[in-house]
Amino acid sequence: MVGRSSEPGTAGDIGVPSPSSSVAPEPDCPPPVRATAGLGVWLRDLVISLAISAFIIVFLYQPVKVEGTSMMPSLEDQERIFVNKFVYRLEPIERGDIVVFRYPYDPSKSYIKRVIAMAGDHIRIESGQVYVNGEALIETYVPAEYADRRSYPDTVVPENDYFVLGDHRSMSDDSRRFGPVNQSFIYGKAVFGYWPMEKVGRVK
Repeated sequence: MVGRSSEPGTAGDIGVPSPSSSVAPEPDCPPPVRATAGLGVWLRDLVISLAISAFIIVFLYQPVKVEGTSMMPSLEDQERIFVNKFVYRLEPIERGDIVVFRYPYDPSKSYIKRVIAMAGDHIRIESGQVYVNGEALIETYVPAEYADRRSYPDTVVPENDYFVLGDHRSMSDDSRRFGPVNQSFIYGKAVFGYWPMEKVGRVK
């Protein structure tokens, strides 16, 4: 045992074990952690995180800001939402989807509207009431105060096109003016609101 012996002059006095002593080997000490190694790990994690975020934004989800009131009350001016840019590679566009598309008259601009009718559908609007294939459409997302009295003649939606309207009918520039939107212009589906906090949740 290492330490002071009870008898002076023995090897134990100076901390050197005598031949009869047994000494437990010291555990291996881990090498000191260098600051540069920690910085390298941090930078690696940062690069990986940025790469994953870039992949999500470019290929899957894109945060966008709603500008204007044409989709109230579903979406308000300056509301922030996520748009799924990949979903329509896996599933078809459906009636009721809120889609983001390039404005047909100026593709540098993006619009957001609701799909009301699809290719092959007959659509007409009589004093604000929408009819699809002869049946009146029940639109719970259009409160009475946002409705209008505009009409639109009976039209068959062309192949690969979609007839889109804003929920705020009296304030919306939509297919009633620029006609059905071709699928090639549609690049995403509004799926989730994240700001303001009271609007956090799935977009309906």
